[in-house]
Amino acid sequence: MEPKANFKNILEAVRHDIRNNMPAGTFLPTETELAARYNVSRPTIAKVYNTLQKEGYVLKKQGIGTTVIYQGINHKTTFGLLLPGPGESEIFATISDRFMERSQKGDFECIWNGATSGNAEIRRDLTEKSCEEYIEQKVDGIFFAPLERIPQGNELNNEICRRIREAGIPLVLIDRDIVEFPDRSEFDLVSLDNLNAAYTMAEHLISAGCDHLLFCFRPDSAGSVRIRQFGVSAAAQKQGFHFGSENVCCGNPEDMDFVRELDIRPGHTGIVCANDATAAVLMSSLGARGIKIMSDALLCAFDDMKYAKHLKYTLTSYRQPCEQITDVAIELMLRRMKTPDAPALTINLQGEICPRDSSRFAEIE
Repeated sequence: MEPKANFKNILEAVRHDIRNNMPAGTFLPTETELAARYNVSRPTIAKVYNTLQKEGYVLKKQGIGTTVIYQGINHKTTFGLLLPGPGESEIFATISDRFMERSQKGDFECIWNGATSGNAEIRRDLTEKSCEEYIEQKVDGIFFAPLERIPQGNELNNEICRRIREAGIPLVLIDRDIVEFPDRSEFDLVSLDNLNAAYTMAEHLISAGCDHLLFCFRPDSAGSVRIRQFGVSAAAQKQGFHFGSENVCCGNPEDMDFVRELDIRPGHTGIVCANDATAAVLMSSLGARGIKIMSDALLCAFDDMKYAKHLKYTLTSYRQPCEQITDVAIELMLRRMKTPDAPALTINLQGEICPRDSSRFAEIE
């Protein structure tokens, strides 16, 4: 007579099958089915599956089932990147380069399937396609910078994350969340400390003599931009300066109608732009309106793009810690792969301000 199956020998049998006969992505029998096969209680099988999940062999998802995630001893860890290209932001060029540098050291492999187009609309289509390809390839993890500045971007970001989650692939968000602050999604996130960065920039303008602050950004910007607005507001209010809805300016900086409506108080106004790209265009448009930087108004922004040093008025900007963002994102991914059910973490990193001419009033001779 064969001995009755118990937790220990069922665990060993299923673990052996996974190691030798079940490729990643295979669905295991339901707990009820396996309990009937071994003639044991369903809680016993639940304990087996929970143990296998802790050991990194399977992933349990309510409403989906239990999926094999074990890749084998010789498996090369592969990550998919869904990031903007350098045409959209230089910071992602640096982040992508850092991923490549780390992958060349043999820690893992990275794949790009064309989602790095600099054009936001094209990137929308490429991101959806690349997401599906990564899922089909059963990559070990996906790094995703949610889309911004496109209509219905929030809906698409949520849909992409839903597909990745349902495929059982670990996901780490970079730079921004898929929900509006102060809400948080269920995914790990690493980004600049946008609140502190914006507070720092606003304080810098106040120290330079500004007592009237504006915050300017383009329509359909990422949620991280809204966090920067709160940072500017906090700095202004700490000094007792008014900062209401009229200080928050959403529009396209090349639109002269929008620019003419900006409340510029000569010698008092400091403008914080959501990013360098917005600031560069606004600087030119303000000039066309007759507003002089360093005389009528001061201007600063974020990202410290290469061209910031070469504008008509060199642009004060806040430099993002791109390499640190990449390294921490990788750490979060490895943690998520090891412990799928761990609580989601939010890591906010500090950068540094790069003061230049645009944030100081010229001395009157």
